[in-house]
Order: sequence, then C-alpha cells, then structure tokens
Amino acid sequence: MKHLEDFTHFNDQGRAKMVDVGEKMPTRRTAVAGARVCVSPETLRLIQTGGMKKGDVLTVAQVAGVMAAKRTPELIPMCHPVAVDGIDLKLSLDEARCCVEIRATVSCEGRTGVEMEALTAASAAALTVYDMCKAVQKDMVITDVRLLSKTGGVHGDFLREEET
Repeated sequence: MKHLEDFTHFNDQGRAKMVDVGEKMPTRRTAVAGARVCVSPETLRLIQTGGMKKGDVLTVAQVAGVMAAKRTPELIPMCHPVAVDGIDLKLSLDEARCCVEIRATVSCEGRTGVEMEALTAASAAALTVYDMCKAVQKDMVITDVRLLSKTGGVHGDFLREEET
C-alpha cells in the first residue's frame, strides 16, 4: 500500500503541491514529442496545395506549437515554468498513412525536464491542423500523442522504439 509520502505532488494534508526542484543541479535537457492527424486524401491534397481557406495549415500549426510550449505551465497545473532555450516543430505529410506527422523538440538548461512542453507543443499543433481543416472534414483523428525521447535529469535518457 502506498503512503502519502510516496507521492511527490501531495503535501502532508493530501493536497496537490508543486514539487520543489530548487536543490537540483541544472542540466541540459531535451524532449521530443510526436503527434499525428489522420485526414482524408482530399484534405491532405488541400493541405499540400495550400487550398485551405484559413491559410497555410502547416505554418500556422508550427507557430501554434511554439506558442503553446511557452505557455505550458499555464495549462498544466503542476508544471514548473522553464526557461526554454529552443523550440522546433517539424510538420510533414505522410501520404501513405494519409496524415500530418508532427515532431516537437524543446530544449533547456534547467532543474526539470521539458517533456510537458514538447507534448503540449505537439498537441497544440495537432489541434491547430484540425481547426484549420474542419471546414472540409469533420472526422479527422488526432492520434499517437507521445513522448519520443528525452535527455537529461536524474531519471536519465529515454528513447521510444517506434513501429514503422
């Protein structure tokens, strides 16, 4: 049976708290997250040719992902504000799967990781693709939001082995 002290995000009264990372040494940290938006062949063609009425889907989604990563602590209650050094989003079209592939990379020199920033960036970019395309397709699917890799910190590195 778990005891209250086993949970890092609860205080002595069992209420939520933000973990104190002040004693941790800053280290170089990176995180890469991914997401996928499955669309119809017609929607994919419209994205590819710039035919969406709202504009350039991939560019707007890229900017949305950057903006979202910077706002992560405002969205995720126990997430520390992190001085992010870099945010890079890559969006590509996968014609075989008929989807938009999203990769968000976030880096910092800090006391806590940037996994949540990368996941938030990928999620916001996926939601933006949906928003930009919903006038022509309502049944798009946002899927496979996941951490692909991380480096730095006490828990060490992580690399997801993905199926192709």
